[in-house]
Amino acid sequence: MRPIRTAARALIILEGRLLAIKMRDQSGVFYILPGGGQRHGETLRQGLQRECLEEIGTDVDVGELLYVREYIGKNHEFRHAHRSFHQLESVFRCSLPNPDGIGPGTEHDKKQIGVEWLPLDELQDRRFLPSVIIPFFTTDGFEPPSNYLGDVN
Repeated sequence: MRPIRTAARALIILEGRLLAIKMRDQSGVFYILPGGGQRHGETLRQGLQRECLEEIGTDVDVGELLYVREYIGKNHEFRHAHRSFHQLESVFRCSLPNPDGIGPGTEHDKKQIGVEWLPLDELQDRRFLPSVIIPFFTTDGFEPPSNYLGDVN
């Protein structure tokens, strides 16, 4: 039996745009929130700060917990590759002490090809994952209907 992976992600909105990690797979370009897996001995906040340094090259101020979602791979579109993957993901509202400091991080995910600011009003036109959260973005923020979204992608 494989363990459940815990992860933290940053939801960063600035001037009507969402900061996203630009990724590429066999189907093309897609976007995700910055962040990743928690390491043994670090808090979710510490893990998120480390992951943001690795992926977006700058510090983040970690704010409130917005929501928790699960991702049980066998139940979603990537079931062939993720059949034994189960992740519990905590998403925090974050801000950037230095918004101009974004750049190459120290350690990218294998599918990461960049970092991009996505206009909130264009999210529905992008391949953004998890797509289930797109309707929760407002013109100037993010309002999930619950702090537990369940097993969604």
